[in-house]
Amino acid sequence: MRQWFGKSLKHKLSLLIIIATLVPLLFLGIFSFRMAESFTEEKAKISGMNTLRQLEAYLGTTVKDAENISVFLIGHKEVQSYLRSSQSNYIQQTAIFNFLTNLAFSKDYIANIIVEPLDDKDSISFRTLVRSEFTDIAQEEPGYYEEHAKWWSVVHRQWTSEGVRKVITLARPIRSTDKYRPIGNLQINLDQNVIATHVRQAALEQTGFVVLLDENQRIIAGPPELETNLTLADYYPSMGEFHGTSGNFDYGEGAGKKTVLYKKMPSVGWMLVGIIPTQEYRSQNQYFLNLTAVAVTVAVLLVIILVLFLIQKITNPLTVLARFLKNSSPEEPLPVLPVKTVDEVGQLIISYNRLSSRIVKLTDEVKLNESLKKEADMHALQVQINPHFLYNTLSSIHWLALMNQDVKIAEMVGSLSDFLRFSLNSGQEYCTIQQEIMHVRHYVNIQSIRYPDKFRFEAHVDEQLLDRRMLKLLLQPLVENAMLHGILKRDGEGTIVIRVEKESGDLIRYVVEDNGIGMSPERLRWLREGLAEPPVQDAKERGVRRSYGLRNVHRRLMLHYGKNAGLHVDSTEGVGTRIAFTISAEIQGNGGRELIDEGGDGQ
Repeated sequence: MRQWFGKSLKHKLSLLIIIATLVPLLFLGIFSFRMAESFTEEKAKISGMNTLRQLEAYLGTTVKDAENISVFLIGHKEVQSYLRSSQSNYIQQTAIFNFLTNLAFSKDYIANIIVEPLDDKDSISFRTLVRSEFTDIAQEEPGYYEEHAKWWSVVHRQWTSEGVRKVITLARPIRSTDKYRPIGNLQINLDQNVIATHVRQAALEQTGFVVLLDENQRIIAGPPELETNLTLADYYPSMGEFHGTSGNFDYGEGAGKKTVLYKKMPSVGWMLVGIIPTQEYRSQNQYFLNLTAVAVTVAVLLVIILVLFLIQKITNPLTVLARFLKNSSPEEPLPVLPVKTVDEVGQLIISYNRLSSRIVKLTDEVKLNESLKKEADMHALQVQINPHFLYNTLSSIHWLALMNQDVKIAEMVGSLSDFLRFSLNSGQEYCTIQQEIMHVRHYVNIQSIRYPDKFRFEAHVDEQLLDRRMLKLLLQPLVENAMLHGILKRDGEGTIVIRVEKESGDLIRYVVEDNGIGMSPERLRWLREGLAEPPVQDAKERGVRRSYGLRNVHRRLMLHYGKNAGLHVDSTEGVGTRIAFTISAEIQGNGGRELIDEGGDGQ
């Protein structure tokens, strides 16, 4: 597989583009399915809340109607007259019975209406009451009706002439309209079966259902398997709190997870709760999952076919180009390739043709640079060899001066002798930093005798760098330049400082600073342009070039250490000049690393 993948650009491009295309497609498919899943759940919640609102409207109308009937009855003239009288009146009872019958005739949700006197008179109801499980709240809380006008009971059973029914009772006291004293009680019994039928008909998906709870979360109506008067927590433990007038939350985990919707009825204290198993969403989401899988599969197949076709069209010219180059001989000059198209492949061939001509030009430049490097090395060797006779002569003068006790002459001649000894250096091209600094000190000693009290010299070198190697005869020309063009032209004593510092990696930075007269911006620009000029081969032309000493150091640095190792000159008129360069401590020459004979006499 790796060999198949590595041999052909077409294989690489095909595989990479297919992967780059398939990954977004897969993520898009997953994202689409997740969004569809979320939309399905949200749609079910919205539909469920609409169902709860419709059911709330019906129940609210029913409750409001029962409360209006109760208000109407407690102020009715016949009811007030019957309850205030001391004895039962059959005619009044019949009139009230007929009136109650007419009120409840067209309302299927009213199971019975009972007017109950406080004295021994008979109760009146349009259905004969045989037995009832109703217990008024006033028996448990005697002062309840002093603070509340009405009370809704829990679900209880009532036996009448037509059989037994489960009812919900609206109870309220009847007070006289003249003295506002209690004279009886009114009970309007709502048929729980009628309410339960409407609650069960409220469809929430396929297996969802609605439960009607009272103010204490006891079940009033719901599915047949849920017993009335039990709390919802008996069937769903840890259901949680119902905050606000409406909302939704999730209950349970895994396969038993359910979405719970709720809507409160503030007027009566009841609450509608809808419960939808999340399994309903999964059955609907399966359709979207299948649809997404089919769409992604078709898209993947189309992408693969299209990518393979396009890659074949694109790579064919490159294949022809590679075959042409493979058959070319490396020993012969690079051939000029024919250009047949103007697209990227054609531009590539044009660039290749330009590159071949550029390679020829660079080859000539490399040959020229090698020639200049050898010429510069020969020039440095000639400088070393020319003072050889002077060194032997100066050595004799040194001893004669010591014999005549002329210390100044002896010191000056000795420094000059050591200076020339280092220049010879057994013909070696490299030296240690310590030897280079000592060479500069010999030069400074000679000049300090020549120009007393004219300058001070300081060298700051990290002791760990003293044994590191460098190309020789780099610092002395810079010090000489600082002295001749900066220090000697200023008034008073000047200072020349050499700093050798370790930088990141294996780089060493060399800095030569002086506080001489500096340079004007124009002269500094002139000097930098001179250093940046390309080397010339003609000796006569080179002789008239500017700042040959700095140019020679600059050129040697670039030839031996690379193009980034040249001199960097900064100067401010009246302040001083700073020349720096950075080179590697590891010397890699054409002939390998050269060692310094530190014990030789330079001859």
